Amino acid sequence: MSDAAATRALWYIGAGQAEVRDERLEPLAAGAVRVRARHGAVSRGTEALVAHGRVPPSEFERMRAPFMAGAFPFPVKYGYATVGVVESGAADFLGRAVFVLHPHQALFDVPIAAAVPVPPDVPAARAILAANMETALNAVWDAGPGPFGRVAVVGAGVVGALTGWLCKELESANVTLVDIDPTRARIASVLGLGFAAPHRAPADCALVIHASASAAGLATALAAAGDEATILELSWYGSATVPVPLGGAFHSRRLKLIASQVGKVAPSHRREWTHRRRLEQALSLLADDRLDVLIEHPLAFEDLPAHLPRLLGAGSGILCQRIDYS
Repeated sequence: MSDAAATRALWYIGAGQAEVRDERLEPLAAGAVRVRARHGAVSRGTEALVAHGRVPPSEFERMRAPFMAGAFPFPVKYGYATVGVVESGAADFLGRAVFVLHPHQALFDVPIAAAVPVPPDVPAARAILAANMETALNAVWDAGPGPFGRVAVVGAGVVGALTGWLCKELESANVTLVDIDPTRARIASVLGLGFAAPHRAPADCALVIHASASAAGLATALAAAGDEATILELSWYGSATVPVPLGGAFHSRRLKLIASQVGKVAPSHRREWTHRRRLEQALSLLADDRLDVLIEHPLAFEDLPAHLPRLLGAGSGILCQRIDYS
């Protein structure tokens, strides 16, 4: 078994404050692997809520991420997108690149079952999108069986863009990304999707996916829905109260507003699919080079606390912020 080892981990310590702390690992336990982190990602939406203490007390337990340490609101070691190389443990895992739903940490131990091998055709630096892709895949399952026909995705962040891309790739849907930021048109173009500003959003859509985490975006999503359409809510608002415009044509069009959340496998697939199998499928879907358009230029792990206020600030425009470990 491996000896004890020193490591470094990011902790959120107060509203808008974070620091990298020294930690020490115990000798590697039986049935575990030791992973040296190579790349990671900041999940802007969720981590912004965590970093600013906006996780409501009612969700403290449900919002615990795998291998999280501390407790909400602070201090808390949080995150769930790390790709690394196995240094110690099971012989058939040694030297393999793995994805782990683990907080931002340079070296860590996890049970073998928590380390999911990265497919050979997926670059390690792109595999940081696995958690976002898993959320998108679950969303497509939650939306119901296709084909969907015309689809609008309001909010062209990472999860919104991936969900739209999957609708096109898996369901051959006609997908338009809708966003207030005109620079997101390039992302849509690279991914083979349409793009529109909110005032030009398509109408009479069979499926509308909302991922902007804003009241204005939700109103746009409702307005884009056709008769008896589904509006799938992917945003999570934390402790915020958000108005929902259920007047107008909401009832006469018999619209359905439903939630999707990755914590449980979609009911339509729950009997055959485990969480691990879903994550393995998400990783396999990352073989397309076009998805690199969603990843920002890397930041060094040790520099992360200084950059988090900018990364997690409202209107930052950051997509998937890649972290590189030395």
